[in-house]
Amino acid sequence: MTDKLALLVFKAAITMDPFGALNSWNHTIDHCRWHGVMCSRLHRRVTGLDLQALKLSGSISPHIGNVSFLRVLVLFNNSFHHEIPQQVSHLHNLRVLRLSRNTLEGEIPRNLSSCAHLTRLSLSYNKLVGAIPIEFGSLVKLQFLALGLNHLMGTIPSSIGNMSLLEVLSLNWNEVGGKIPQFLGKLTKFKVLELEGTKLSGTIPPSIFNLSSLKELEIGDNDIGGNLPANIGFALPNIEIFTIGSNRFTGVIPRSMSNATTLRWLQVDENKLSGKMPPLDRLNMLKILRVDNNYLGSGGYSDSSFFCSLTNATSLVVLSMQNNNFGGMLPECIGNFSNTLLELWLDGNLLFGMIPKLVGNLINLQSLVLDHNRFSGTLPSVLGNLNNLVEMKLSYNKFFGAIPSSLGNLVNLARLYLDHNNFHGYIPSRLSECQNLVELDLSSNNLNGTIPPESIGLSSLSILLNLSRNHLTGVLPEKVGKLNLLARLDVSRNMLDGHIPASLGSCVGLEVLKMHENSFRGTIPSSMSMLRNVEEIDLSHNNLSGQIPEFFEALHFLEILNLSFNNFQGALPTKGIFNNVSATFVSGNDKLCARLPEFRLPKCSSRNSGQKLILKWKLAILIFFGVLGIALVLAFMYFGWLKKKKRTEPASNSKDDSSLSLSYGTLLKASDGFSSSNLIRVGGFGSVYKGVLDENGTVIAVKVLNLMLHGAVKSFIAECEALRNIRHRNLLKVLTVCSGTDYSGNEFKALVYEFMVNGSLEDWLHPSPSPADVGGNVQNLSLIWRINISIDVASALDYLHNHLQSPVIHCDLKPSNVLLDAEMVGHVGDFGLAKVMIESSNDTKASMSSAGVRGTIGYAAPEYGMESVASREGDVYSYGILLLEIFTGVSPTNEMFRENFNLHKFVKEAFPEQLLEITDPLLLQEMESHKGIGRGDAARDCLEMVYRIGVACSVQARRERMNITKVEAQLRFIRDKLHAAGFQG
Repeated sequence: MTDKLALLVFKAAITMDPFGALNSWNHTIDHCRWHGVMCSRLHRRVTGLDLQALKLSGSISPHIGNVSFLRVLVLFNNSFHHEIPQQVSHLHNLRVLRLSRNTLEGEIPRNLSSCAHLTRLSLSYNKLVGAIPIEFGSLVKLQFLALGLNHLMGTIPSSIGNMSLLEVLSLNWNEVGGKIPQFLGKLTKFKVLELEGTKLSGTIPPSIFNLSSLKELEIGDNDIGGNLPANIGFALPNIEIFTIGSNRFTGVIPRSMSNATTLRWLQVDENKLSGKMPPLDRLNMLKILRVDNNYLGSGGYSDSSFFCSLTNATSLVVLSMQNNNFGGMLPECIGNFSNTLLELWLDGNLLFGMIPKLVGNLINLQSLVLDHNRFSGTLPSVLGNLNNLVEMKLSYNKFFGAIPSSLGNLVNLARLYLDHNNFHGYIPSRLSECQNLVELDLSSNNLNGTIPPESIGLSSLSILLNLSRNHLTGVLPEKVGKLNLLARLDVSRNMLDGHIPASLGSCVGLEVLKMHENSFRGTIPSSMSMLRNVEEIDLSHNNLSGQIPEFFEALHFLEILNLSFNNFQGALPTKGIFNNVSATFVSGNDKLCARLPEFRLPKCSSRNSGQKLILKWKLAILIFFGVLGIALVLAFMYFGWLKKKKRTEPASNSKDDSSLSLSYGTLLKASDGFSSSNLIRVGGFGSVYKGVLDENGTVIAVKVLNLMLHGAVKSFIAECEALRNIRHRNLLKVLTVCSGTDYSGNEFKALVYEFMVNGSLEDWLHPSPSPADVGGNVQNLSLIWRINISIDVASALDYLHNHLQSPVIHCDLKPSNVLLDAEMVGHVGDFGLAKVMIESSNDTKASMSSAGVRGTIGYAAPEYGMESVASREGDVYSYGILLLEIFTGVSPTNEMFRENFNLHKFVKEAFPEQLLEITDPLLLQEMESHKGIGRGDAARDCLEMVYRIGVACSVQARRERMNITKVEAQLRFIRDKLHAAGFQG
């Protein structure tokens, strides 16, 4: 078989080629001019095949083994699956084989050892199983062997010791166990040894530390122990990356480490190292230093002298020394650290004294974490110079004096923790200028005065506002109602008085509300019935009075209610939380009575009960006659309308049972009998068809529910309820619904939508080989289009979450549910799993909690897998995954993602050096075309910002996810930046 025929058979096994990369592979074009094909000049034989990053899908044809002169085979970063064909071993001239970042399965073919000239073999990021073939020992010319991120087991075969030219060995994140073999120390050409995240144990063989050529040694996340050799800095003079974190190493960090002058990354965290930190004054290239969670330091004055040795590290980005025993004072030289420093983590130590004023020189610092130390003195006002600061944690120290108003300059600050200190004076009103704050903790200080309305009305606060354990006076400002996203509010143990503001009911995101040990008076406002997400309420030890409201019964997520030591009176409600005596606290209310003796309150008298019963009967009678009167009026109006209609309209012969504006018959005709040629897509609960109305030629999309499927009717009802009162330019418009019977008498339900001519975002990101007639586009989504669509979806979510009286949670955000109109404007659709946040019955809660995983695997928030209820943060998680997919082009359901490895981690691990490697190749082509006109850097910067947003939205911890309002604002900023650089849609 000729090379040309072999490649055509290879092409036939490819089931998807979204970019049309293999369109040139035909009989009319010389095969040496085909995309990705390289030939020898003399004999025109194929010597190279490079098809990396083209989103090709299918299997690798065994006929590739017939291209006998092939020297280079690169299929990196595609979606090839099934096994690696044994016939690859026939390629005796092969030098380079790169099949990493696919979804290849099965065992590694042992006969690959027949490719005796191989110098580079890369099979990482696949689903390969079994052991590392012992036969690989015969590949004596191999220089690069990468098998990481698979499911390989067993031990490292001793035959690898025969590979005397081996420079790179990467086995990280497999199930390979045993000890690190001694023979690896005999491979004198070694430059990179990656064994991170395996199951290795024992110690590092001393011979490894004699490999003077070694540049990277990564063995973190194992079970390896022992001491580091005293001469390590001399023995490894070329080391650049040294990571042994999350192991069992003991002893000290050797003083010779400073002689490893090429070191860029030193990570020894989470071990059992002790002793003093050696000076690292010669590590001028150091970027990352992590020594946290050890036993380093002695708690003495001399510990902090180490810091001055880092002033020569002009590229230092991260310094993390948390949770050790470091003592002493922070020296002034800390202000001489490089301006590249982004993160300074010193929490959990024994440091004392004042914060040096020169810390204000670290103008690019994003994280300043000094909590759980013994710092004292006042905070220097120069902290307000750190304009890029995102988090400042100074909790559990001995700071005193006033909180500097200059902190209001920190416009990027998201988390500010000053709790458990001795601050006094007023809360600075300028904190309201920190418009990005999501967490603020000023608790356990000596603050006095009133709560500034500007600060408590900071709408960005979405996770925590804690002002407890101070000496605050006055009332709780009405502006507290602006905290509608806040999850936790604590103003307990102060001297606040006045009434509980009615505006508190607007804080619909509250999960924990603590107001105990103050002097609040009056009744509990009825507006608090809107706190449908609340799990804990503590109003104890106040002067509240009146009856305990019955609306507490309807707060289905309420787990703890403490109303003790107030002046409440009357009968204690009996339903909901009040059925749980261990979760409801009402002692210290002398005028309360209860029907359950477990509350240890006086039993309610029959007189009180009788009067209440009479009132209820009177109310019921009034309601009954009122409703009856309204019903009679409506009935007369209806019969009058029918009479008038019969006089003015001819009789209809329609067989349709539906009373809505579009009947079953109309929809049947519009879609050509729900023809497969009009089928747009098949969803979870039904199928969507394209249709054209005869009456006016309007093109519609009809979603026909498959009522045989479990949950289809609920989906129909949920979508109708969710869309009943919402209107937004980025939501798919529902024209009408049809609920009746078909011509066979079977129940029929359908929703009729506005038709989107450009199909779904799914069609553009992952085009099908034979797209349906919904646009079927396989052209590129430009950078600006992707940003615009991301903004459209964020805008829709912001509207659903924050601008409706009853917020709506979508619960199934994914590319197939984002539809694109003629102008490429994004519209969020398919509300079949949506939830309106205000529920009124126990049944509603039960159906929510028993729903299991809500949404689609890969996009659904991790907490939904634990039968959690729907939440805004759940939608934000889905949005984050969607955003990452839009720019990487990688689906979260890609087979490379397994166990704890997902799209979030895929992107996070690429930060920041490898971002371009994970970006959609089509975007890279566009960015490459702009390089010559000065726009490439702007695009690269914006891409990094987008990925940061996506990662921040899709973090595991629900309360740490980014606020969707902030997401939209940042994306608009990114779009403006791209427009300024000359990018157009």
